Amino acid sequence: MTKDSDALVDVDVTASAAEVHVLKSYVATFYSQFGALSTQKELQKRGVSAELQPVPRALSSSCGLCLSFQHDSPLCLEDATDIEDVYQVTADGYEGLVIF
Repeated sequence: MTKDSDALVDVDVTASAAEVHVLKSYVATFYSQFGALSTQKELQKRGVSAELQPVPRALSSSCGLCLSFQHDSPLCLEDATDIEDVYQVTADGYEGLVIF
């Protein structure tokens, strides 16, 4: 994996044709700590690296915890519950996303 500005590039060389997955950084905020914890566990079961951390001051959150993760799409959260907002991490800060 190599770092490329705001995205990580993951090349799967085991496939017949090399597949390139651009991993972007996201932050999800939640209405409750239970929602943040259960979403972290679900993402980790699927092999997505997800880390709980305090919500950055630039963002608001009802519970004070957010989930930081890298994936090629924020849609990996489609089954998550209790999500307040999802942001893509950019060079300028955070960009709010409407995904659901």
